[in-house]
Amino acid sequence: MPPYFVLAGDSTTATQSSNGGGWGDGFLNTTLFNGASGHNYGHNGATTVSFRAGGDWDTVLARVRNVSHQYQPFVTIQFGHNDQKAAANISLSQYTENLQRYVTEAVDAGATPILVTPLSRRNYDNSTGQPVIIQDLANQTAATITAAHNTGAAFINLNRASTDYLNAIGPTDAYTYNLITTDHTHLNVEGSIVFGGIVADSILGDFPELHGHGFVRVNETLKRDVEHGIYYWL
Repeated sequence: MPPYFVLAGDSTTATQSSNGGGWGDGFLNTTLFNGASGHNYGHNGATTVSFRAGGDWDTVLARVRNVSHQYQPFVTIQFGHNDQKAAANISLSQYTENLQRYVTEAVDAGATPILVTPLSRRNYDNSTGQPVIIQDLANQTAATITAAHNTGAAFINLNRASTDYLNAIGPTDAYTYNLITTDHTHLNVEGSIVFGGIVADSILGDFPELHGHGFVRVNETLKRDVEHGIYYWL
């Protein structure tokens, strides 16, 4: 059966809007083929707590159950940007436990969960001469990987992959992916395609059979440019 990707996360996964937008739509719209499909449930401002409390997670699980008779369901789970804020009052241990609970419930619903470390912000440290991405999501990245190890879930290190690419291309080119000029967190449509492609390529690393059946494919030029640290634009 073809895969169906249900995307759970915050605004760095969500559909492009006036105040949010992530990699999700680029992934769904440009890398799925031969009957593969999915839905983006990324929610602007969401934390691992609010996504459940507001009913989004129940919607995700309902979608998994509804499609499981004709698809192989996967659930990507990416949080961290809002969980780290003091106002959220979510400790790293709580964050890890929340992710682990999501994994367990996704499996119980019949899906294959994939934990995703948070997309890097495009904030650079210029103090050393060579601009480098500020590692302001390192704790959430480590906690996500811990949750994957504790549950045996697959994970993709989007934080590492996006950081490496952004370091390679530098701030001038990186900022062309901004939703608006001053927004170094959210992605415009082009950015969604680039980082959605990075997500797809990472998923294929863990699930190569999806490529073998032609369900998930990454644009070859995009793949090559990212691997070589070359700026990609449509």
